[in-house]
Amino acid sequence: MRALVLSGGEGSRLRPLTHTQAKQLIPIAGQPILFYALEAIRDAGIADVGIVVGSTGEEVRAAVGDGSRWGLAVTYIAQDAPRGLAHAVMTAADFVRGEPFLMYLGDNVLLEGVERFVREFERTRPDAQILLTRVAEPEHFGVAVLDGERVVRLVEKPVSFLSDVALVGVYLFDDSILEACATLEPSARGEYEITEAIQYLIDHGRSVRAELVSGYWKDTGRPEDLLEANRMLLAAREPTMAGDVDAGTSIEGPVAIAPGARVRASRLLGPVAIGPGCLVEGSVIGPDVSLEDGCTVVGSTIRDSILMAGCTVTDVDGLEGSILGRNVDVRHSRGDRAHRLVVGDQSRVEVD
Repeated sequence: MRALVLSGGEGSRLRPLTHTQAKQLIPIAGQPILFYALEAIRDAGIADVGIVVGSTGEEVRAAVGDGSRWGLAVTYIAQDAPRGLAHAVMTAADFVRGEPFLMYLGDNVLLEGVERFVREFERTRPDAQILLTRVAEPEHFGVAVLDGERVVRLVEKPVSFLSDVALVGVYLFDDSILEACATLEPSARGEYEITEAIQYLIDHGRSVRAELVSGYWKDTGRPEDLLEANRMLLAAREPTMAGDVDAGTSIEGPVAIAPGARVRASRLLGPVAIGPGCLVEGSVIGPDVSLEDGCTVVGSTIRDSILMAGCTVTDVDGLEGSILGRNVDVRHSRGDRAHRLVVGDQSRVEVD
């Protein structure tokens, strides 16, 4: 079996963060979102991976390389524009033809991994297997109508209620999906919809089965989704204490401190992850905070936030629910007010 990872979307709902970086490379809980997908694929025993890339392809190539760090062999597949999931499959037709494959959306987080679903697909060998989860607002998702494990109908973002089970961004196919994708026309939103391709399989008597995920899943398409995924993944991390923490610092709850990080006279309220080369001084960090490589936090209080590499936060009392891009500088705030910021790379913000 091969894997196809989609990493070509432009992330318009995450601007300004995605003006200067690929959305799949935004870090949560200490590493880029895309890396969690690659780890899950490796853990499922799949080694041959195609990554569909678009305008941010060079950045993705630089981050992932040849895949050897995960024991994977990576092939890059260029997509001319993000025209829908089925278009990505057609773009990768030469890579997937002749073998069953796992398709994984590179901005999705599935906490339990995919090994169980891969083994079940190998055991039952349907033409397609989709992953589902129950959602409170099915009108925002592609949804499935089921008869037991058998899928009888799929609808993209239904106007009226049909079902509360939504498609998770992980699919398993044999190459009959190529035949289905080749029949499609662009939908009303101008995309080639994978739900329509799967519906074609159903309508032509092919076997399409469903599996419900048992753990946490999130499509990290909006800032609030990134923060939620960050909370969940931080809670799942193993605590580590590889950095330099002085006697004046107190730690409560699970904390991961990377080598080269320094923490002085501070309070850490886990779950918290502090990356290599960070300096935290006279500050309260956490819960649910991820500091990426080389961040500096002095005299500040930060909760429920992601700070990307090289950020500096100085004398900020009450940074909360925030995402700071790379090398952002935020300073000069005092008082009891909480500040929520989503700031793109290379910015400087002064908050009074």
